[in-house]
Amino acid sequence: MSDADQLKALRVRIDSLDEKILGLISERARCAQEVARVKTASLAEGESAVFYRPEREAWVLKHIMELNRGPLDNEEIARLFREIMSSCLALEQPLQVAYLGPEGTFTQAAALKHFGNAVVSKPMAAIDEVFREVAAGAVNFGVVPVENSTEGAVNHTLDSFLEHDMVICGEVELRIHHHLLVGETTQTERITRIYSHAQSLAQCRKWLDAHYPNVERIAVSSNADAAKRVKSEWNSAAIAGDMAAQLYGLTRLAEKIEDRPDNSTRFLIIGSQEVPPTGDDKTSIIVSMSNKPGALHELLVPFHANGIDLTRIETRPSRSGKWTYVFFIDFQGHHQDPLIKDVLERIGQEAVALKVLGSYPKAVL
Repeated sequence: MSDADQLKALRVRIDSLDEKILGLISERARCAQEVARVKTASLAEGESAVFYRPEREAWVLKHIMELNRGPLDNEEIARLFREIMSSCLALEQPLQVAYLGPEGTFTQAAALKHFGNAVVSKPMAAIDEVFREVAAGAVNFGVVPVENSTEGAVNHTLDSFLEHDMVICGEVELRIHHHLLVGETTQTERITRIYSHAQSLAQCRKWLDAHYPNVERIAVSSNADAAKRVKSEWNSAAIAGDMAAQLYGLTRLAEKIEDRPDNSTRFLIIGSQEVPPTGDDKTSIIVSMSNKPGALHELLVPFHANGIDLTRIETRPSRSGKWTYVFFIDFQGHHQDPLIKDVLERIGQEAVALKVLGSYPKAVL
């Protein structure tokens, strides 16, 4: 068989496979509609149906990745199924998701990575506004940054958990690549200022020192805001990501300028619904201890005694008094697990205050 005949036969086979894939996706979508019908029919008067189940979605993605035999890698396969599930869920009820805006931020990218592109995403001007929007019921979920692998905790998010009663429903990790962006009118040899979020400037400090040591660095509210400013200025550049570059029509003058190639940011999904155990979960708590010698040791002993793996611990000033602090702690396990229950009971006996922020599936994507 000639090369042309082989290509023709392969294309016929691909067309046939595409038709089968289309039929299966449509069948899955009809099943999603039937799920919505069954859930709605079983509701009591005045009760609202819960269509999005974080634990179910996490299980599906992990299951698909376990079944995957290539040649597409696990993350690419999960991304494809994420979009299928997002579109099917939108047939039941499109999710409303608030995120730290404006459009083009890494937080929006994290929201779309976690929920898929079929959600209705709403940009908020500040992290606290995301919390308020979720608390008011104006959106189903919110997405906020909580820590960066280079620069550490995002304090505005931690402080917002002190002020609002929110449940953490999930997490998403996003690899952060920063680019130096310029607009159509930028005179690249005469750049006098570089805009970006303070954390992004810090994550690119060494690169900036080496390439633009005498250029003013101006911190703004977000990388997307930096990109918007550059579009109308001839003497400035912005540090931002792919989404902002595409949205505002900017050109990459330099790519991947972050100081650490593994630079990643972790985001939390906040909502109002408790998430059942999946077998691969994390729990986040806030603890306030008495200001006395050994307080932190007393807090950590129950985790060590029960063999619980701590994944993060942060301190923030307490709102209740000067020189007093609260601890934000993440650890592996679900608060319904017997060992975790025992830890929380023992901490509660010693703590001034203990608040479980939520148990949720570990990030799949």
